[in-house]
Order: sequence, then structure tokens, then C-alpha cells
Amino acid sequence: MSVIVTDTGFAADDWATDILPLDGAADAVALDLASDTVPADLANLIGDRLASLALIRVDFPSFADGRGFTIAAQLRRLGFTGRLRARGHVISDQYAMARRSGFDEVEISDDLASRQDEKQWLARANWQAHDYQSRLRG
Repeated sequence: MSVIVTDTGFAADDWATDILPLDGAADAVALDLASDTVPADLANLIGDRLASLALIRVDFPSFADGRGFTIAAQLRRLGFTGRLRARGHVISDQYAMARRSGFDEVEISDDLASRQDEKQWLARANWQAHDYQSRLRG
């Protein structure tokens, strides 16, 4: 099982349809992207499908692997307005970065949710106010 983390805390996954790999069915409404997807190639890989996608889930194989943040930012620059989900080894300390880079939510394992409880994630939910640039300017 997994837990979905948003700015309001923990929730159950409400996504009901299959999330297919990038090379899956052309009529998919939800895609899984691997962390090694080249951001510069996203426009060519997804192309006209971008507007028809409702959800894109980006894999984080390790909390030390930040390529997913770049993928999220690139997807938003390409005009993706659907649900953008980080999945895998994202820790609560990275939640603000995930939101700033364009993710709407983070999917974590039940095990991680038990080690880093909802309170730890909510402490970073005010991601717009607690960036270093605001602190420097204030």
C-alpha cells in the first residue's frame, strides 16, 4: 500500500485507473516516468499526448536522486497542468522542494509514513513561505 502526501497531510490514493509506463498504451490518461527520463527529450517523448494526460507519476529510486525535480519542472514548463505525483524515496525534508518544482503530491510507502509521520510532512507544507530567498530578503 501507499500513502499520498499533500499540503493537507496524509490521504489514501484516490487514483482509480491504471498508470502505464511511457512506452505503454498511446491512449493512457496516466503515465509513469522513470527517473532517468531525459528532461530535454520530454516534448519529443510525450508530444501531443501531454494535453490528454490527467496524471504523471515520476519515480524517485533514492532520496539522493534529484532528477525527478528537474523532470517535474520541465513538465510544467512544457504546459502540463494535470496532476503531477512524485513516487518513491522522497523524504519529508524534500517536500518543499517537490512542491516548488511542480509536484502536486508525493506517494510514499506505508513504511516511510510510519517512520516520518504526518506531522513531519505538515511542518513543510507551507512551502511557499519558507524558502531561503524569502528569509534573505526579510
